[in-house]
Amino acid sequence: MAKDVEVGGEFQAKDYHDPPPAPLVDAQELTQWSFYRAIIAEFIATLLFLYITVLTVIGYKSQVDPDKGGQDCDGVGILGIAWAFGGMIFILVYCTAGISGGHINPAVTFGLFLARKVSLVRAILYMAAQCLGAICGCGLVKAFQKSYYNKYGGGANSLADGYSTGTGLAAEIIGTFVLAYTVLSATDPKRNARDSHVPVLAPLPIGFTVFMVHLATIPITGTGINPARSFGAAVMFNQDKPWDDHWIFWVGPFIGAAIAATYHQYILRAGAAKALGSFRSSSAM
Repeated sequence: MAKDVEVGGEFQAKDYHDPPPAPLVDAQELTQWSFYRAIIAEFIATLLFLYITVLTVIGYKSQVDPDKGGQDCDGVGILGIAWAFGGMIFILVYCTAGISGGHINPAVTFGLFLARKVSLVRAILYMAAQCLGAICGCGLVKAFQKSYYNKYGGGANSLADGYSTGTGLAAEIIGTFVLAYTVLSATDPKRNARDSHVPVLAPLPIGFTVFMVHLATIPITGTGINPARSFGAAVMFNQDKPWDDHWIFWVGPFIGAAIAATYHQYILRAGAAKALGSFRSSSAM
C-alpha cells in the first residue's frame, strides 16, 4: 500500500505496485450483490443525467423561441447548457464512483475495458444499464413536457447544418478522447499513489472536461461524447434526422475512447515498453 513519506518538508517517492488487470470474464462477480448494485447505480445515474440535461436544453430553446418573444440572449445559453452537462457529471460521478466507478457513459466503459479496468461482462451490462437509463430519463422529460419535448427537438443529437459528416465524426472522436483520457488519468492508481498529497477530487476534472468539450462541440453536433445520451434522446424523439446521424455518436466516441486507452496505457504508462521488456527477458532465458 502506498504511503506518503515526508522528509525535510518534501514528499518523497512511494512504493507502488500495479493492480492486476481485470479478467476478461469473471464468473465470480455474477454471484456478488455489489456487482448488481453497481449496475443499478449506473442505470439511475444515467437516468438522472439525461433528465436534468435534456430539460435544460429544452428549457433554453423555449426561452429563446421567437414565437414567444424570446431573443438569442435569453435563457441560459450554450454556456449554461455546458454547465448543466459538466455539473451533473461531477455530481453523479462523485455519488457513484465508490459503487460502480461512475462511468455513466458507454464510451468511458469501453475505454476502461480496453485498459483492463473492468471485465467484459461488467462492461456489457454497464452499457445496457446506461442505455436503458438514458431512455428512461428522456422518457420522464417527454412525459412531463410532451409538447415542448416534440417542438424543441427532445435534446436529440444531430449534425448541424453547414458541417460535413467528417467534421462531426472528428468532433466526437476528439471530444471523447479528451474525456476518456481525463478519466483514465484522474483515476490512475499510480498517479494517486505518487501524488496522494495533492487534494484532487477525480470527479472535478472529469466534470470540467465535459463542460469544456460541450463548449467546443455543441455548435457542431450538439455534443454527444456519450452514446447512451445520444441513444436515449433519439429513441424518445424518434425522428429521421437524429437517426440518420446516429451512427456518428457511437462510432466517434468508441474510436476516441479506444485511442485514449491506447495512449494512456501503452505510451504514458509505458505498457508497450514493459511488454517488450518482458518478452526480451523471456527470450533470453
